[in-house]
Amino acid sequence: MLSDSNLTAILLTLKLAVIVTLILLLIGTPIAWWLARTRSWWKGPISAVVALPIVLPPSVLGFYLLIVMGPNGPVGHLTQSMGLGTLPFTFPGLVVASVLYSMPFVIQPIQNAFEAMGDRPLEVAATLRAGPLDRFFSVVIPLAKPGFMTAGVLGFAHTVGEFGVVLMIGGNIPGVTRVVSVQIYDYVEAFEYTDAHWLAAIMLVFSFLTLLAMYLFNPTTPRR
Repeated sequence: MLSDSNLTAILLTLKLAVIVTLILLLIGTPIAWWLARTRSWWKGPISAVVALPIVLPPSVLGFYLLIVMGPNGPVGHLTQSMGLGTLPFTFPGLVVASVLYSMPFVIQPIQNAFEAMGDRPLEVAATLRAGPLDRFFSVVIPLAKPGFMTAGVLGFAHTVGEFGVVLMIGGNIPGVTRVVSVQIYDYVEAFEYTDAHWLAAIMLVFSFLTLLAMYLFNPTTPRR
């Protein structure tokens, strides 16, 4: 059933997913554009770094984030010197970890959309004396809209389903870092399978409807 703790976990998860998706769309777009247009040899290494969370175990990423953001890590020293404390076991720490872990699921679809459009639309816009920013916002963004939609949905859904990274970085603090995946884990550990079933079923239906909406409303999906 939807107890107060379940509702709190669901709302916290949705809040985390929305914030992470918006941040990734903001910072991922210029990265995807550079990767799609550059011919630098740096493209290979940077592409590998972006895609690393796909193959890297979440516990490994979480462990190194704990080291880096902990009290003795470089990021930890910086945040403490700014009077912000340390990021592990806080909601901002969850956001940072989720941004890194979901990065390839947002950047790669946008990059693929940029690469698929080719150079012709930009060349035509340039002949009409459109400036670089004008070409990007009036030509590139509309043509890459399906890629942005896919990136947003995948980034959101992937953040909702995170477990290993959020458990390592956020721990299990009710109302602060206890997201749905951790709540289900707690129920299973306590052999409270009925509560686990309810919460897992809600997330299953939610995830299915989210992906279904992407396929139904994606502009590239053929309609009869």
